[in-house]
Amino acid sequence: MILIHELGHYWAARFFDVRVETFSFGFGPRLFGFRKGETDFRFSLILFGGYVKMAGEQPGEEAAVSDPRSFGAKPRWQRLIIAFAGPAMNIILAVGLMTGLFMYEFPKLANFNAPSTIGYIQKDSPAAKAGLQEGDRIVQIDDEREPLWEDVMIKEASNAKRPLLVSVERNGQRVNATVTPNQDEKTGLGVSGWDEQNEVQIGGILPGMDAEKAGLKRGDVLLSLNGTPIRSIFKLHEVIRASEGRPVAVEYLRDGQRGTVSVRPAFNEAEKRWMIGVQLERRVIITKLSFPEALTESVRRNVKGASLIYQFLRGIVERRMSPKSLEGPIRIAQLSGEAAREGATAFISLMAMVSLNLAIFNLLPIPILDGGMILMLAVEIFMRRDLSMQVKESVLKVGMVFLMVVVVFVLYNDIAKMLPS
Repeated sequence: MILIHELGHYWAARFFDVRVETFSFGFGPRLFGFRKGETDFRFSLILFGGYVKMAGEQPGEEAAVSDPRSFGAKPRWQRLIIAFAGPAMNIILAVGLMTGLFMYEFPKLANFNAPSTIGYIQKDSPAAKAGLQEGDRIVQIDDEREPLWEDVMIKEASNAKRPLLVSVERNGQRVNATVTPNQDEKTGLGVSGWDEQNEVQIGGILPGMDAEKAGLKRGDVLLSLNGTPIRSIFKLHEVIRASEGRPVAVEYLRDGQRGTVSVRPAFNEAEKRWMIGVQLERRVIITKLSFPEALTESVRRNVKGASLIYQFLRGIVERRMSPKSLEGPIRIAQLSGEAAREGATAFISLMAMVSLNLAIFNLLPIPILDGGMILMLAVEIFMRRDLSMQVKESVLKVGMVFLMVVVVFVLYNDIAKMLPS
């Protein structure tokens, strides 16, 4: 992600004939590298980032005045493009990764683009207290009309402790309710205690348990337990927990044929819950998209992702969400390992998400980040004159302190999430 980002700055600088002194992967002392032309390509000691050093880039540098090929000597619109090129490359990479992935494999839920219908309500949750019921179709949440479930999740996650107006369609009538999501102590995100209606299928069978003995197989779609329709994984867990070890009648669908078996749950001491011996997943249909379709879907998802990031940041500023939702390099490394073990699809999806996050973070109007430089250049273009050297230096100092505080906080946050509660 960092390499692609810095290549954007490097290529844009070269295009406008700016002299690039250093291209570094990492910060701090130089470990090794090579020189090509006038640029030192290097690996540095601290691999938490990278940078492209251009002549005359920092305020007060002599080259900014004396060298016509310096960054500071170029027109402001060229400097603005160079500053934006890094985040732009991360956005292009995110879109490109998802487009390629969808052309190879496009996993979609069985109810993809279906109306947002509630399939499970947790007892004593905000959704339950608001009077919502399983089977309700959400027609509006806050200012979003006819939302997809991903829209519902974005609203829920980014509005902890803030009342949300929810309108549902129930038995042909419109019912209004107010849901105030709780704040998850560990993540800081909003939680309402509901789940989408979806088909639940068996993703794997645990050997030696009653589900295997009863003949259930991977790919079976679970229809009901003890006559209770199963439209959510959480509902299945609830029914099994309520059985307290008594046999449950499992109705399933296999190759278009219905079947029913009796399965006796066993208590798992390690997880402290009753289990029948199946690994569950939402029913997914695997297909492929053409290039135009894949590109359109990739852009749509990245726009949604950018909207989610923006709403998270806005929620933190408005103190509706906890900064605990921020994650740093340690947590990203953990997520990368987990995604790599799941397979190429999960790993590439995570790469795209991280690349988009990196682009948006760098576009924040914080001094020392690309967004801060873009903001200062925009102000100078508007004023038609340069800001004073004193103002620029003061802004950079404030930006450096702020950035170091953020780095320390996210590292602490990452470590805290790894420790026991």
